[in-house]
Amino acid sequence: MKIGNNGNLVLGPFDESTPCLMIVLMNCQNKLRINHLTAVKSVAILENGDRFNRCQVIYSQFGLAIHQNDHQARRRFVKWAQNEIAVVPDFHKRILFIDEAHFWLNGYVNKQNCRIWSEANPQVYVETALHPEKLTVWCALWAGGIIGPYFFKNDEGHNVTVNGDRYRAKITNFFIPELNNHDVQELWFQQDGVTCHTARATIDLLKDTFGDRLISRFGPVNWPPRTCDLTPLDYFLWGYVKSLVYQDKPQTLDHLEDNIRRVIADIRPQMLEKVIENWTSRLD
Repeated sequence: MKIGNNGNLVLGPFDESTPCLMIVLMNCQNKLRINHLTAVKSVAILENGDRFNRCQVIYSQFGLAIHQNDHQARRRFVKWAQNEIAVVPDFHKRILFIDEAHFWLNGYVNKQNCRIWSEANPQVYVETALHPEKLTVWCALWAGGIIGPYFFKNDEGHNVTVNGDRYRAKITNFFIPELNNHDVQELWFQQDGVTCHTARATIDLLKDTFGDRLISRFGPVNWPPRTCDLTPLDYFLWGYVKSLVYQDKPQTLDHLEDNIRRVIADIRPQMLEKVIENWTSRLD
């Protein structure tokens, strides 16, 4: 890795065995710890001295306010996670990371740190209708695969957003049945601290399945707030899915939903293994 004459970051040589260019770029982003829109001009990957590819790192203009105790909470979690990995080297491969995102029909994805890898700067200013059509999508990602996507809908089949009742219904009717294909006794469950995730009824429901293997606000292991860089769905999945599902310009929510299902189903196991291995480097 080096800085070129024009200020670009150069990675080389390119390893053809790398499962996905996205993983290379993700590792680069983690090393740079970029925090602002186009903080680095571009990334160039060289093969045998020739320019192989060139992508700009584009960040959406979302921000997170860091609170006074956030760093201390993060350090406590990092120390705990590193200790677990020291005892069980594949511990990080046993964590189910979960998250939701809104996908608007107009191409906008509502996540505070959604990253897009593109050869050109996409439109930075997003125009939205007064009441834009959108899907609310949930996934669980771990080294063994992806559970989901799950689309939040009401009894009439209309798309809805998340609240506590809908979140618990998803756990009971979709997530737990899906876990029957896995050894739940070995898996941990991670979620962020949004209200619908951390209501007492929700925490009790999750403890019924995972016991003390719950990483969450108000859980046995506290998940530090505002640490989206430690969530694989934030630093990888949502940006990757967005980069593909709008290519054919879907005109209906059904079309967009089909695209999301297809893209997620096509994600290869090798890619997820790289994503989870990348998580451990983010603990440093």
